[in-house]
Amino acid sequence: MRKPKTNKLVLITGATAGIGYATTKVFAKKGYDLIICGRRKVRLESIKIKFQVKYGINIKILCFDVRNKKSVKKAISSLGKMQNQIDILVNNAGLAKGKDPIFAGETEHWEAMMNTNVMGLLYVTRLISPFMVERKEGHIINVCSSAGHEVYPNGNVYCASKHAVNALTASMRLDLFKHNVRVSQISPGHVEETEFARVRFDGDKNKAKIYEDFYPLTAKDVAKSIHYIATQPKHITIQDIVLMGTQQASNNFINRSGRS
Repeated sequence: MRKPKTNKLVLITGATAGIGYATTKVFAKKGYDLIICGRRKVRLESIKIKFQVKYGINIKILCFDVRNKKSVKKAISSLGKMQNQIDILVNNAGLAKGKDPIFAGETEHWEAMMNTNVMGLLYVTRLISPFMVERKEGHIINVCSSAGHEVYPNGNVYCASKHAVNALTASMRLDLFKHNVRVSQISPGHVEETEFARVRFDGDKNKAKIYEDFYPLTAKDVAKSIHYIATQPKHITIQDIVLMGTQQASNNFINRSGRS
């Protein structure tokens, strides 16, 4: 049975896989119209067809790389009037590359992380937030990480990028609360059903097997929490949800005794 439409429009970056895909599915199922963004056009088109038919919603796709400022501007500007109708922005696009000590890290990995996790978030937010300010309403939800609150060995630049997201979220809130625009974030620990580990280790399947001896979060767990953040009454802003599996006490303490 289809949910009644909400008459709200959500833009989600990094929507083709992992948390972004799971978030797209949750909002689609709840009757939201969507703008889904990513680098893989075929996947975006497939998601659009599948969810429009299944849930009776409208989906617009934008294919671009958040690291490319010109591409971001061109894509977002192509929305025309829709750019002024976005109720919720989910800044989800992000990645980790490599897990080396600082003296052995690859600068290309550092640039990819900082440009995606920080600059990409800023590029998209800069193009959408002015319209929320103009309308005096809107909600920005940034996907941070437990790495934005606590560092771990060999996490250096990835942790730095997510600490930046944490600081940006807090400072964005100070800039936008007076305009009635809500700013939130979610900070998950380990999450499976994503491409995170595979991307981090350049497709090395053995290195990417980091979840087999404990039960982490799933992408759906995080997506449901994002939807929870977005559906609070207007007088409530959930500033941050730090979310971990029960076997993960922190970034540095995980019970790896098997899945319980």
